[in-house]
Amino acid sequence: MELTADNKLKNLIVVGDRVLIKLKKPNEKTGSGLYLPPGVQEKEKVQQGYIIKTGPGYPIPMPTEDPEPWMDKEEPIKYVPLQAKEGDLAIFLLNGSFEVIYGGEKYHVVPQSSILMLEREQEL
Repeated sequence: MELTADNKLKNLIVVGDRVLIKLKKPNEKTGSGLYLPPGVQEKEKVQQGYIIKTGPGYPIPMPTEDPEPWMDKEEPIKYVPLQAKEGDLAIFLLNGSFEVIYGGEKYHVVPQSSILMLEREQEL
């Protein structure tokens, strides 16, 4: 299957309580009017970016009782959903994230615990 703009993230599955974030384009100029090279702002401890994909959430532990013969053999895993949603602007700690390159673009895989704040277009 060839990667295109429409399907390049379709087969990507984010695991557990992690989210996939594309960094927001930094301002090219500081408040005082200085122009910074691109790598300077990428090294800041706190970054912001848009959530592209989210994992299913925190898995709920299954009760450890002996299965009865009448019970289904496999119960589907249940999750506590994440607060973060696709399209949110996330402000997150860079040292809690992992940088990955997928389809020629740079993303960050961030656990929800490293996200400090979310900005959502609709009301919460």
